[in-house]
Amino acid sequence: MKELLNRYPMLDSCKEDILKAQELFIDCYKNGGKILLCGNGGSCADCDHIVGELMKGFLKKRSLSKETKEKMISNCSQIEESTLCKLQSGLPAIALPSMTALNSAFCNDVNADLVYAQSLMALVKDGDVLIAISTSGNSKNVFNAVTVAKALGITVVSLTGEGGGKLKTLSDVCIRVPETETFKVQELHLPVYHYLCAAVEDFFFDK
Repeated sequence: MKELLNRYPMLDSCKEDILKAQELFIDCYKNGGKILLCGNGGSCADCDHIVGELMKGFLKKRSLSKETKEKMISNCSQIEESTLCKLQSGLPAIALPSMTALNSAFCNDVNADLVYAQSLMALVKDGDVLIAISTSGNSKNVFNAVTVAKALGITVVSLTGEGGGKLKTLSDVCIRVPETETFKVQELHLPVYHYLCAAVEDFFFDK
């Protein structure tokens, strides 16, 4: 956290919420949950970016443990050692916007404003966490996903701009970066989620 705030001192106003989000993510993974994400445009790309940092090594190699390798070999003797040496441990995360066939079908057949809510209905389990990203905090399809998550008893962490919009009223944690213009909000979202991904990785994995 110290390095993050040294590089981006304007994020000091978000410090407590960032630390709360870090704790929620760690608890989620400790209890066997997963993280689901939704957002539009640049925030959609951020969802994929976060998944990429969680599902493979980010700042650490995350080599498979000896026990994991032995179990995999016992299940399939044909698996090669070179494969096991290259694979990395991952933290499960799903970017809801990446499901193009489902999303385009639901938008066309039912309602585009409920597209993320629908995929959430199919995938979410107790103990999961939804990350909702919206620079305004008012994106309708994101807000609808959050209402469904809360109705299902799922924890919600939102990334928004300074105002927080409607998301701040429903989120368990709303990280409101101190900017209002879309691209400037997105510029601050990146160091926030990089910090969170690194902190979670550091908790679960050795070098």
